[in-house]
Amino acid sequence: KTFSADIAAAGGAGLRAFARIAEAWGLTVAEQLKLLGIASRSTFFKWRREHEPRLPQDTLERLSYLLGIYKSLQILLPDPRAADEWVRRPNNAPPFGGRSALEHMLSGQVADLYVVRQYLDAQRG
Repeated sequence: KTFSADIAAAGGAGLRAFARIAEAWGLTVAEQLKLLGIASRSTFFKWRREHEPRLPQDTLERLSYLLGIYKSLQILLPDPRAADEWVRRPNNAPPFGGRSALEHMLSGQVADLYVVRQYLDAQRG
């Protein structure tokens, strides 16, 4: 397998994992598009149909952060429901300023996903 084939496989696996996270978090299609930085609904659904879609680097980076955020929440909050609900709960921690982590992440910037991931990693110690 070539490096690009590995990347394509990772993209497909990442999208399938993200679909499960989106369901757990109760994300709308619009929220999923925003988190993944995708402007086109048709592109999103085309990628979801493909086994190994060729995802742009930006989307792969976003998937990486989102999967890391999900994993950190599962570790920090062993009750799966509490972990899944955390993203929608208002949060007074410094990066959020009373908004939920999801609101923060939905601003559309990769950096906002990074900030949430960094915050959770710090909470884990």
